[in-house]
Amino acid sequence: MKKSLTFIMLLFVVLMASGCETWRGVKKDTSNGAEWSKDKVNDGAKYIEKKTE
Repeated sequence: MKKSLTFIMLLFVVLMASGCETWRGVKKDTSNGAEWSKDKVNDGAKYIEKKTE
């Protein structure tokens, strides 16, 4: 019982430590998400405009 609890705690600590880096990446991606979306919408509109000509 003690070994499994220790293993679970160690696993939890490792996941939390690696999650911090992932969280920074998520924050970075979402901070420029609106600008990315605008670019994609504009690209799509230009594509449709070219197709209808």
